[in-house]
Amino acid sequence: MTQPAHLDDATLADLREHFDDEQLLELTLDVMKWNYQKISVALGTDVEMKPGELADLIFDEHGHFVRPT
Repeated sequence: MTQPAHLDDATLADLREHFDDEQLLELTLDVMKWNYQKISVALGTDVEMKPGELADLIFDEHGHFVRPT
């Protein structure tokens, strides 16, 4: 994800053996979705929801994040 230009032909061929273009796009977007927070972590602007505690990830029926109360 960090250096897509470094994917060699053998890796790409292996991916294409198992996934079609639509599936590869979906996989890429899914991984990107879960990596967006790296920017705020790197900048030190991420905020703990409950300091010192892990937060549960809760989603509604449409897949949208629901902030716990």
